[in-house]
Amino acid sequence: MPAYIQGNLALDPKRKPNPQQRVKIKETTKVVYRNASLPAQEKMLYLFTVVLCVIVAGVIIWRFAAIYQMNANILKMQGEIREIQAQNSALKQEVEKLQSPDRLKEEAARLGFNIQEEKQGNTVAQVTATSKTKSSATAVASSVKTTKSASKP
Repeated sequence: MPAYIQGNLALDPKRKPNPQQRVKIKETTKVVYRNASLPAQEKMLYLFTVVLCVIVAGVIIWRFAAIYQMNANILKMQGEIREIQAQNSALKQEVEKLQSPDRLKEEAARLGFNIQEEKQGNTVAQVTATSKTKSSATAVASSVKTTKSASKP
């Protein structure tokens, strides 16, 4: 087996470098030219441009925020308007119901008012159970006569 190992090229014994064959490495330096820094005026111009862009962006964002706030207020007010309109329509219906002639007649009867005939005049006189004296009766009669004369042309 040792003969086989000696014949294997993978296990080739290390060769000793020849001292006469040295590799010469030549070092070269490359000169790098560096650009001079920007002049102060140009730096200030760039700085002013950046600051201006930031200010413009800030103003635009501020205006969009104001517009958004206004839209939110408009939507809120529109909701309030709808609620008030609903309340208004309900109140109009209630007014119409309360002003109906049938309801007014019922309320007058409940409160003790007597409705006089149209031939006698368009007045309504209140009769109370406690004050049926001659003076109140004459006062009612005189008021009826004055309304008749005022209503005739």
